Amino acid sequence: MSSDDLERRYRRLLAVYPWEHRRAYEDEMLTVLVAGARPGQRRPAAGDALNLVGAGLRARLRVSARGFTGSTWADAAAVTGLLVGVVLLAIASKALLNQLVRVPSLPPGFGPGGPDLVDWLHVAGWAGVCAAVLVGWRWVAAGLAWAGVLGWGALVAPQTSDNPTYVVDMLPQLTLAVVAAAALTVPAPRRRAIALLGVRRLLALVLAPTAMVALLVMNRVGSPTFSFVDGVSYLVFYGLEASSELVLWLYVAGLAAAAAAMVIAVATLIPEVRRRIVVMLLPVAALALVIDRALAGWVTSTVNMGHAIPLVPAQWAMLLLVPPVTFLAGALLVRRREETMRMVALGRAADREQPVGQ
Repeated sequence: MSSDDLERRYRRLLAVYPWEHRRAYEDEMLTVLVAGARPGQRRPAAGDALNLVGAGLRARLRVSARGFTGSTWADAAAVTGLLVGVVLLAIASKALLNQLVRVPSLPPGFGPGGPDLVDWLHVAGWAGVCAAVLVGWRWVAAGLAWAGVLGWGALVAPQTSDNPTYVVDMLPQLTLAVVAAAALTVPAPRRRAIALLGVRRLLALVLAPTAMVALLVMNRVGSPTFSFVDGVSYLVFYGLEASSELVLWLYVAGLAAAAAAMVIAVATLIPEVRRRIVVMLLPVAALALVIDRALAGWVTSTVNMGHAIPLVPAQWAMLLLVPPVTFLAGALLVRRREETMRMVALGRAADREQPVGQ
């Protein structure tokens, strides 16, 4: 009975190893471990348990690392790097145009103060990233993207104590920049993103954000004129302003069409690449959702109190951990789904090969 107990406990420890390793070596390892046990031993020695768990975790890490170095992850990273770079370029261009374009609806003295050097560098940096990706200079693109991430940290992080709401609001954009930089760092063939996307998808990913920025600037310039005397009737929908419902919905339709073009461009890629692009973008969506839901009360309190309310360490830890945990969970789900699909396909193939009547 003691031998059976010992074998059962060793088998539980061996569950740390990947299933491929257990399928090939579990029986042999159990035989060696039980044979080397002392007479009457019922539990694994502490040293043996630590060695088995450590070796099993290292084996799992090696298997996981091999999964991330596959061609599908490299393809998804190539497309994601370009996609996120174009989106960040659109965001930077919109911020720059907000400073350059005068808004007639605002009263005198309430217009933008004009762009500064950081605004120009922001646009130039992400334009350089996109151009380098299209030309095939992946390492240049990755270097510029990481420079943007470091620049954000140097400029915005010092405001954590004085203006935490601004820092928190900028975290999704920082996460996008990290995703772009990390994706562009993954080794991939030269101009791989263009080869995967093709001309039509590439045009959709490049022109759709440009159209969205143009529509937003047009809406800003064409917003109803401000007047202290006469009342102004206008409609507002998530920051869009128009004097009539028809014009407002035309703006909404244009933005929705541009967003749909980008979604379709990604959705028509092969499923393996498409799933991994979604996993790479999920951390941004999860972080934005956490900020919008979990920190909504904190933002409201900060605005109403009139002074900055510092976040507690647990809240900062939540903001920092949500993106990597979301990515790892998504990658694990994709791997399990594809492994299940592979096993189902093997079973169906075996059924087709089985002779009739057996």
